[in-house]
Amino acid sequence: MMGDRDFRTTIKNAIDSIGRELEIPIDADDFKTINLIEVVQCLRRSYYDRTDPKEIERRGFNDLLSGLLRKLEYGCEPKEFSIDDVKLKGHADMVVDDNVVLFRASQTTPDSPHAEDLLYLNACLWIYDKTDGMIIYITSDREEFTFSLTRNKKMFEEVVRRVRVLSDLLKEQKTPILEPSQNCLDCQYYQRCFIKKASSKQLSLGEMLGMSREN
Repeated sequence: MMGDRDFRTTIKNAIDSIGRELEIPIDADDFKTINLIEVVQCLRRSYYDRTDPKEIERRGFNDLLSGLLRKLEYGCEPKEFSIDDVKLKGHADMVVDDNVVLFRASQTTPDSPHAEDLLYLNACLWIYDKTDGMIIYITSDREEFTFSLTRNKKMFEEVVRRVRVLSDLLKEQKTPILEPSQNCLDCQYYQRCFIKKASSKQLSLGEMLGMSREN
């Protein structure tokens, strides 16, 4: 009989293996092509993903939802949007009746869509040249919560700005500034940003968020 520890390890290894297969491919050396997922999340995290990557810890099969849907026959192909000499590459989960659809896993019942998901969906609307879209959150209890969005130019301009910033910093090999948020708690690079050397003061996430608000 398989022990509990061995069983959990087997499941974790399976999730990690499938997750690697479903990841959106990014060429770490191509600074002229920026993937949309890189600019809606923390730019420092995206920079480390390219320059000194550390594998993310996936919590369960629910985290693989979006990637699995993109692989199925009704998933859509990635598209590019030119920004000067840089290409922004986006990949929606589905396009149905001229609506761009994203599926996201959620550990809790969402009161509102997450900021990075809104930025991602809005940018997809411009990349795929669509007007309306929706984000469907699916909880571990298999409940569904849907949020709609009509494309917004100002929101897309912020994504364009971040594309240029990340591309320039990658070329110059400069680490992006810290962007403290609650997402830091689950980030694989948490210690690089918040834990200093023994001779220095250790900064907590709460302190960093406080400093960010003061600035």
